[in-house]
Amino acid sequence: MSRSGKRQEVLQRLRSRMGQWVSGDELSAGLDISRAATSKHVAAIKQMGYVVESAPGKGYLLTKAPDLLLPDEILCGLKTLRMGCAGVVHHSLTDSTNVRARELAGEGAPEGTLVVAEEQSAGKGRKGRFWLAGKGEGLLFSLVLRPHIDPARAALITLMTAVSVAEAVISETGVPARIKWPNDILVHGRKLSGILTEMSMELDAVDYVITGVGLNVNTPPSHFDHTLADIATSLFAETGSPFCRVSLLQAILTRFESCYDILVNEGPESILDRWKSLSDIIGRRVKVDLVRGEVEGVVSDIDADGVLCVTDAAGTSHRILSGDVIYLD
Repeated sequence: MSRSGKRQEVLQRLRSRMGQWVSGDELSAGLDISRAATSKHVAAIKQMGYVVESAPGKGYLLTKAPDLLLPDEILCGLKTLRMGCAGVVHHSLTDSTNVRARELAGEGAPEGTLVVAEEQSAGKGRKGRFWLAGKGEGLLFSLVLRPHIDPARAALITLMTAVSVAEAVISETGVPARIKWPNDILVHGRKLSGILTEMSMELDAVDYVITGVGLNVNTPPSHFDHTLADIATSLFAETGSPFCRVSLLQAILTRFESCYDILVNEGPESILDRWKSLSDIIGRRVKVDLVRGEVEGVVSDIDADGVLCVTDAAGTSHRILSGDVIYLD
């Protein structure tokens, strides 16, 4: 096992008994390393922001973990086989996690590589819109995917990601998250999360897909710009309570991996059913702003490719790949 792997094992053992003394002998024997090596690993863990006390005859006592999306913190207790396990890249500040993930994917990064940031200077959503988040307040992350799917069905990755995020939010926080086609998570009509999916192709096959998520977690209502106060929200704003970002990220990654495997190996049917159960768009009258004009009508379905199906007043059916949806009722 590598040095970083041993450090991760030391951290996991301390984290599993947080608030309890763990003897140096126990750590050394359990990991087959020397007491001196154990001491060095603990020192490195403290440098990462963990508060660890030490005392002769008692060993080590972990009393506090940093509120940071550190790789060791994310990996500690992560219950996935690929998502995040393939590698975690942490940035205190970056322009965009999607940009960084694209660079890694172009260099051959394996599927499941995770890029996280405490803060973004140029995070973007669809149509180049900015995603703003205060440092340490939200979840900003991107995943490298290499799915064996038809490029025409790549839009399903966005819907699948939305299902993963919404279900994790509901399960972990109790907040009644809903999905708005194609890439928004709402709570009581206000935007909680946005998703940006980007694809690279070689000939007629998918080379890689980057799916990025911005989720407002611990942003106080007062931190939203006045232009966003009526249209954005956070988990903290909805509940009045802060949430552990690492735990929430782990829950999202676990659900994401499950949904992803279903989509790739079994097809989209069950994912689409779950998406529809988390959205109230079917049967609603909407206006969809497109690059060239707009379509107004009633949503009849989300088809097997993740495409929005809208029937206008004349009875004409429109298959819409991308656009901004405005609810009219």
